[in-house]
Amino acid sequence: MAHTFLLEIGLEEMPAHVVTPSIQQLVQKTKKYLKEQRISFDDIKSFSTPRRLAVQISGLADKQPDIDEEVKGPAKKIALDKEGNWSKAAQGFTRGQGVTVDDITFKELKGTEYVYVQKHIAGQPVESVLAGLKDVITGMTFPTMMKWGSYHFEYIRPIKWLVALLDDKVIPFKILDVTTDRETRGHRFLGKTITLAQAADYEAALTSEFVIADAKKRKAEIRKQIEKLAADHNWVIKLNPDLLEEVTNLVEWPTAFAGGFDEKYLKIPDEVLITSMRDHQRFFYVLDQNGKLLPHFVSVRNGNADHIQNVIAGNERVLAARLSDAMFFYEEDQKQTIDDYVERLKTVSFHDKISTMYDKMQRVAVIAANLGQKLGLNDTQIKDLVRAAHIYKFDLVTGMVGEFAELQGVMGEKYALLNGENPVVAQAIREHYMPISADGDLPESTVGAVLAIADKIDSILTFFAAEMIPSGSNDPYALRRQATGIVRIIRTNKWHFNQEMVADAIDAEVSANVAPDLDQKAQIKAVGDFLRDRIKVTLLGEKVKHDIVDAVIGGPNTDLLDNFTVAQVLTDHQNDDDFKGTIEALTRVLRIAQKADKAKVTAVDTSLFDNDSEPKLHDAVDQVAEQASELDIPAYYNALAALKPVINDYFEATMVMADDEAVKNNRLSQLSQLSDLILRLGDLNQLIVK
Repeated sequence: MAHTFLLEIGLEEMPAHVVTPSIQQLVQKTKKYLKEQRISFDDIKSFSTPRRLAVQISGLADKQPDIDEEVKGPAKKIALDKEGNWSKAAQGFTRGQGVTVDDITFKELKGTEYVYVQKHIAGQPVESVLAGLKDVITGMTFPTMMKWGSYHFEYIRPIKWLVALLDDKVIPFKILDVTTDRETRGHRFLGKTITLAQAADYEAALTSEFVIADAKKRKAEIRKQIEKLAADHNWVIKLNPDLLEEVTNLVEWPTAFAGGFDEKYLKIPDEVLITSMRDHQRFFYVLDQNGKLLPHFVSVRNGNADHIQNVIAGNERVLAARLSDAMFFYEEDQKQTIDDYVERLKTVSFHDKISTMYDKMQRVAVIAANLGQKLGLNDTQIKDLVRAAHIYKFDLVTGMVGEFAELQGVMGEKYALLNGENPVVAQAIREHYMPISADGDLPESTVGAVLAIADKIDSILTFFAAEMIPSGSNDPYALRRQATGIVRIIRTNKWHFNQEMVADAIDAEVSANVAPDLDQKAQIKAVGDFLRDRIKVTLLGEKVKHDIVDAVIGGPNTDLLDNFTVAQVLTDHQNDDDFKGTIEALTRVLRIAQKADKAKVTAVDTSLFDNDSEPKLHDAVDQVAEQASELDIPAYYNALAALKPVINDYFEATMVMADDEAVKNNRLSQLSQLSDLILRLGDLNQLIVK
């Protein structure tokens, strides 16, 4: 007989952002537990609201299947003593398996006889197995945990009730002072306690008490109500997915409503209004059919439509107060110039172990100019870049950013334009923060992209030099995110960027007398490795084979763009018929070249050649070396791959480790020259070829 089981954890209201990952975790852990316990089932349906996490399992088996298995024990010579009696080892083994020595048989395995017994394990009834879900509940983890009462137990929020119902039967267990029952709770204000007769009644019973327990249905209902409001008023409402998810996890019985604010606040930049509504009040903003912001908002109440006008009025008052503050800051901020704000940054700390924010801007201006020249920016772009770098943090000391920290950069662009700055400069000020998440939008302008790299390089360099290097999961200054941003910008713009450019930027700082009182040069390699580690994470996330990633990252080429391109080229060629032969030829060169004494590696002396394969290899390598700077990575790989027959002929005809010291060193020098060319691709020894 198939069963239906309901498990519900009733809680004090959870933060909206943890509801979805928490129910996902409960489903995964429940599935894993049932699989480990050998209990089959048809489906698990999840339910979640701010006050509950629940799973309803259908098609549960009556019991675990019985198991008959053969268990191997000690060797026969250990199981029997000299007199042929059963040893303590044999007796202990059988006792542990729930059988007796009379059940022992012997079987030979690889020339040795061992004890074997047939073991029967009776399957446990599903009721007994389900009681173990207590450990699933208590084993859940959350980003923040709390204790309550006098208990040491920690959870996302205090547990208020538990339901564990197999069909119509309560599965008993207890967590702290809460014992499982068949009682769940309806909406906090509109509903009442519900006594469930059957596990299958759960969703319908809660709906009758003003709880839409299925998060997907609740989200769909919110979407439907908001779309109706939009249609009724001829509005356009963009349903931000993150906000919709958050609102879904804030309510149990949604009722959408529309409110408004004074049109005078439309003088404030749209970004400020949207931030106030979306991020601070969890409101959806409203546009007209032409995309213009309107003085209206839409929100969702956790309840029905009773007294909805009072709810609307209350929300309007709260928003009006926030917008009034925003208008005040917007008007006051414009009474000062950008130079005034830049001067104030001299007293604002970037970090107390590094410098002020003003000093950071001086460094970044030098780094940006240095990078701009190397990345091919024209004179106009470099002029705009340097201007942006000298002022790009000024909005940090404005009143608006002090109140709305989310608008860093955004208000910098707005105020820069109001102060008559070049639009390219203003755009770069906004874009230098980008990307603001691992997969966030990248700068669209060239000037903004270079400024973003320069700002992030300075942060990583100075924090490393101040010995504040991320370790494990500890990264309080988000340096990994900034490194990922650099890597993504470099890759997207197809710019070459390596450790030498970092060293040059530090030298430029020193020459301009803006370098911090920190040893940045000692961190060049560590910073380079840090950036390349982000390449590794990126490539593995794109399902590039581990050995290809290891080969690329393990080589001496620190050019970030080259690293990405080599990974793509090796991936493209890995299934070629001659890939194995090509890599084996190239890695043979690498392995033997490692035997060279670097102090004895010199220019190749052709007079020491004593077979035809040596000049052929020499000429072929010279040809690749001469073309190397002009070849892109795909062509460069093909040029090296074309050396395979020449390399194979060379090793067939040549004993590299000759008795004559001069000949040996000459041959090692020749292979070292080729090895250096190969290593531009990476440490190909890491590749696994079959």
